[in-house]
Amino acid sequence: MVWPAARSAGRRCLKPPNRIMPIPLPEAIETEAQLEDVLTRPSPELSGFIRQARSPLLILGAGGKMGPTLALLARRAADTAGHALRIVAVSRFTDESLRGKLESRGIETIACDLLEREAVAALPEAPDVLNLVGRKFGSGRNPALTWAVNTIVPSHVAARFPRARIVALSTGNVYPLTPVDRGGAPETHPLTPLGEYANAAVARERLVEYHSGRNRTPVVLLRLTYAVELRYGVLHDLARKVWANEPVDVTNGWFNCIWQGDANERILRALSLAACPPLALNLTAPGALSVRKVAARLGELMGRTPQFTGTEALDALLTDPAEACARLGPPATPLDTLLRWTARWVASGGVSWNKPTRFEVRNGVF
Repeated sequence: MVWPAARSAGRRCLKPPNRIMPIPLPEAIETEAQLEDVLTRPSPELSGFIRQARSPLLILGAGGKMGPTLALLARRAADTAGHALRIVAVSRFTDESLRGKLESRGIETIACDLLEREAVAALPEAPDVLNLVGRKFGSGRNPALTWAVNTIVPSHVAARFPRARIVALSTGNVYPLTPVDRGGAPETHPLTPLGEYANAAVARERLVEYHSGRNRTPVVLLRLTYAVELRYGVLHDLARKVWANEPVDVTNGWFNCIWQGDANERILRALSLAACPPLALNLTAPGALSVRKVAARLGELMGRTPQFTGTEALDALLTDPAEACARLGPPATPLDTLLRWTARWVASGGVSWNKPTRFEVRNGVF
């Protein structure tokens, strides 16, 4: 299986003038150490770009699912390029072992509650800021906290760093469900989603836009639709169901995803695209993936026959990344490689973070 082509309004995932050179990939990933190595291995394009990053590069929300590997990827790219880049990872750091791990790799850390204005004000001046902070799961139980994290934090950050280049991570959930045959929502699609989380994410974007316009701050908004790696993500969720002989619900029958290493590389390289007004880009791999077909391929790889329930709806949460592909290149990691890695990982009892994506949700309640 390869990534499907983008199909929205005749747009295609264009190759930039300098084609992304593929990094040699292993046949299988057996350990977390090997997984981390693959996730944080910089491409020549990133190692070339990273010289443009200025010290300190501030990574906010560095303790989340993507933050640690993003920080390590930036560190390895800078070291490969011979660029003495100071990287500062900011998080609450409830896991002290993670903090120690980052520091042992040459990444400075700051423990900070970004909901506190005074704590944000105490952060060091930074010309380049990556803001990964957001809250999704648990929104149904505590919507007030979801709105606080997704609106107060970006306001604090934007007000604190008015002269920085900012890459702000958003979500594809800002779009409503769209017809599958249209290939996914482009960046110009109206932001009219369902649910507390998705509407809080729209509010986050609007506040970032407000501060950008007020202070002339260059910003990129990256609407991420499902980063995946072997310990969590849509592919992991499907593989676990197939391996456990649990029915796979195909009602929400289509999805997008992108290898976390590819997503992190794009987050870093997006610094070069920061603009005022902010530039919004969909961050995922091109083309809609069929839940049924992906589960069938995983079953083939795992020696299982998937069980299905439900009937595919005609719409789903889908985004069209053609514009991001045109600017940053297509994702380098092939879909079938991800499926082979994931099948082997799950079947061999590899570590799971037990953080379901709940990609099958269609009513916006997370």
